[in-house]
Amino acid sequence: MDSNQNQQGMFDITVEQAKLLGSSQRVKIIGSLTDTPKTAKQVADELGESPGSIHYHIQKLYDGGLIDLVETRTVGGIVEKYYKSKAKWFNTTGPQSLDPALADNYNAVSSTKIQLRLQLTEEEREELAKDFRSLLEKWVKKTIAAKDDSKEYAIGVNLVSTEEASDK
Repeated sequence: MDSNQNQQGMFDITVEQAKLLGSSQRVKIIGSLTDTPKTAKQVADELGESPGSIHYHIQKLYDGGLIDLVETRTVGGIVEKYYKSKAKWFNTTGPQSLDPALADNYNAVSSTKIQLRLQLTEEEREELAKDFRSLLEKWVKKTIAAKDDSKEYAIGVNLVSTEEASDK
């Protein structure tokens, strides 16, 4: 297991790395590169975007350590670089809001806030977190191809115990 991989299979990242994921375009790219290594051209074709734009975002994700270059092939004098995401899910810790659009003081055109409390066992908490990840994966796949009338939305799920951690 990678040193940044935690017990739930999530890849632990820094705030700087998390900022790279503050774009639906980059989240879609990560989604495209999760299971199968692909070139920037292949990702661009899948997402219906220009290869130049996708190459730019892939380079930023690679430089930020969120994707790996897993293979280089030369085909007809052209170098093809195949990239793969380091993980399907990324995790950050700390009090800082990683996506400014999810901050309470963000001036959004529209917003839906959903909050509630549940009484859960540890196993139920893990199942709930898994269900949320599955739901979000479904929507990333569903929205992979850009639509002209679509708008970008930020979604944050924060599943926390109401018991305060003791200082040790």
